[in-house]
Amino acid sequence: MTRLKVAVVGATGAVGKEILNILAARKFPASEVVALASARSANGVVMYGGERLAIRDLALYDFKGTDICLSAPGASVSKEFAPRAAAAGCVVIDKSSQFRMDPEVPLVVPEVNARDLAWHSKRNIISSPNCTTIQMVVALKPLHDLGTIKRIVISSYQAVSGAGKEAMVELDQQTRAIAAEAAPRHEVFAKQIAFNLIPQIEEFADDDYTKEELKLTCETHRILDPSIRVSATCVRVPVFNCHGESINVEFERPVSPEEARQVLRNAPGVCVVDDPAAEAFATPLECSGRDEVFVSRIRKDRSSPHGLNLWVVSDNLRKGAALNAVQIAEVLVRDYMKKS
Repeated sequence: MTRLKVAVVGATGAVGKEILNILAARKFPASEVVALASARSANGVVMYGGERLAIRDLALYDFKGTDICLSAPGASVSKEFAPRAAAAGCVVIDKSSQFRMDPEVPLVVPEVNARDLAWHSKRNIISSPNCTTIQMVVALKPLHDLGTIKRIVISSYQAVSGAGKEAMVELDQQTRAIAAEAAPRHEVFAKQIAFNLIPQIEEFADDDYTKEELKLTCETHRILDPSIRVSATCVRVPVFNCHGESINVEFERPVSPEEARQVLRNAPGVCVVDDPAAEAFATPLECSGRDEVFVSRIRKDRSSPHGLNLWVVSDNLRKGAALNAVQIAEVLVRDYMKKS
């Protein structure tokens, strides 16, 4: 059996901890797992299954002899360490935005374009997409195969966990303050997030789209099909975990809701929960901690003869981040790495 030495960068963050949990739960074939973080966190401890791992300083770590690195720091950290790790022979699977648009780095969602891993050795770096992109393309790939998608209009409803631990603390503190009739404070977000919606995720670009919205467009083109037209609006909502997406899809030909449900029921990584009469549809609360991409409210677009509307929900810390990276590593080991 293949047994590999695995490093996890950003091991103290929410995604890094989730990566460790998933590696242990899925019994990834690791002979050794190394937890890496900044010097500030070095000498601390994180859990890997029932094992306590001492955290090591990323800046001092020698990647020679490490087979795979699952990376979940910020883009600036990835920019600095990932080429160093790759040059030492370690394959880096990076969750940051640093390499997503690099034409020599595969941008991969295993259910959609695992074939792109065949050329991972160009840079020894593999990029994992943005969380909103991942759940959307998992849901849309089988539909694109069915009817060829021409245009997507997506509005995302994104949980605060996508902005990190501090954002989750801010939502909790604001909610408690309002309940106590005190004035809520905000530092992470531009405006109060508790009992509110904020139609901005990341900075605005020159054309008044945010960087998050542009990521959805550019990453969908790389992963699914560059000819698909994409229009996105990303909204932060006062939910701790799981992103929701309202997606309008226009096909080249008419696709019925029944056709869509059938193909989605058979699609890898997808769970269809769609029975309006029984009020059966996915919500973030029910999908938190689950691996699947949930698709609900599949219905005809009354304004377009070739259109459908979908509601898609997924755990942004799991499939949107940690799980996707681990799944990439599993395909890499199964199909491209021969080591005993």
